[in-house]
Amino acid sequence: MNVFFIVLFIAGAFLVQTALGFLQIRHFSKAYAKLRRMGKVAIGKKPGRFRAGTIVLFAVSDSGKILEAKKIQGVTVMARVKDLPGFEGKNIRTLQEADMAHCNHLLKMAILDAVFNYKTIMSGGVIPEKNSLFKNLMVRAERAVALKK
Repeated sequence: MNVFFIVLFIAGAFLVQTALGFLQIRHFSKAYAKLRRMGKVAIGKKPGRFRAGTIVLFAVSDSGKILEAKKIQGVTVMARVKDLPGFEGKNIRTLQEADMAHCNHLLKMAILDAVFNYKTIMSGGVIPEKNSLFKNLMVRAERAVALKK
């Protein structure tokens, strides 16, 4: 009987997590669509495994001028898209460390990722895909096996 309640609790927690994740993605999609109507959107991210993850969105004009900036930062699915003041009117190509003085470290890293992504795409390049945690573990395991041979 106790096992049944534990399984029921886990299933309920999974369903709540799924529903809240869906709402977060829907909220993010609406914010992205709004920025996309303004022009190009530069996106930067700094995922956090055990701390707050951060995503930055910049609506950018054809000349590189930032029209609007948004961020989503948090550990849980309760994190929402919020305005990111202080970047409107600046050129994304020339953002400096001083422009990010009011930002925390994770936010700075996400902004730098957005700048890198924007410059890479605008120069005709391709953004390299980063390995997932599972992929990194598999690569390490393969290396360990190869070293033993």
